Amino acid sequence: MQTKAFSELFSLFNTSSPETLEWLLSVAVEHEYPAGRAVLMEDAWGNAVYFIISGWIKVRRLYGDNAVTLAILGKGDFFGEMAILDESPRSTDVVALCPVKLLSISAQRFVQTLFKDPQLHHRMLQLMVRRLRMTNLRFQLRHQPPAVKLANTLVNLAESYGKLTKQGTEILNIPYKDLAEVTDISVDNTSKIMEKLESKGWIKVELGTQTLLLINLKQLTNLAGQISS
Repeated sequence: MQTKAFSELFSLFNTSSPETLEWLLSVAVEHEYPAGRAVLMEDAWGNAVYFIISGWIKVRRLYGDNAVTLAILGKGDFFGEMAILDESPRSTDVVALCPVKLLSISAQRFVQTLFKDPQLHHRMLQLMVRRLRMTNLRFQLRHQPPAVKLANTLVNLAESYGKLTKQGTEILNIPYKDLAEVTDISVDNTSKIMEKLESKGWIKVELGTQTLLLINLKQLTNLAGQISS
C-alpha cells in the first residue's frame, strides 16, 4: 500500500509526516481472516495495533462461555491501541464478521512512532476522545425507545464506515444478535424494528451480498434525534 492511500484510508494518519507513514508501512504485517475467525484472542491484547483495510469486525466481552458484542468496527478504523499502554488482563476478543484484511504494527514499534511524531500522538488522542464521547452517547441513550437507539446505531455505522451509492449508503448486514447487543436492546425488538424500517422503505437487505442498504438516511437520522429528556 502506498503512503498516500494509507493516510487517506486511516484518518489517524492524515496529519502524519511521509517519513512516519513510510516507516510504519515498512514494519506492518498484513493479515487476512475469513468470516467467523477470531482475529485477536483475549490473551493477545497489547501485542500490536491493528488497522482494518477491508471488512468488518466485532469486539466481544467474554463472560465464561458467553460473549456479548461491545463494538462493531469497519474499514478505516483500528483497534488495540489502548491495550499497548495498559498491561492489565483482557477479557475481550475480536472476531471477523466477514472476510477481513488487516495490517498490524507491533506495540513496541507503534509506541516508538508516537514518541517520534507528535502530530500522530495528538491525532490518536483526538480519536480516543471521540470514542469516549460515543460511549457517553450510548449511556445517554439507555432509557430511550428501542427504535431511537437502533436508529442511532445504524446512523453511526453509516457515518463511520458506510459506502455511498446511488441507491443509498451500504453497510454490512450485521447479525441481529450483534446489532442488538451493541444497541443494548433485545434481539426480538431488533428484528421487529428492522422489519418495520424495511416496510417503510428506509432500509433494504441485499440478500446474498451481506449488505444492508440504508435508503433513507435522512429519516433514520431524524428518528435517531428523537431523544426525550
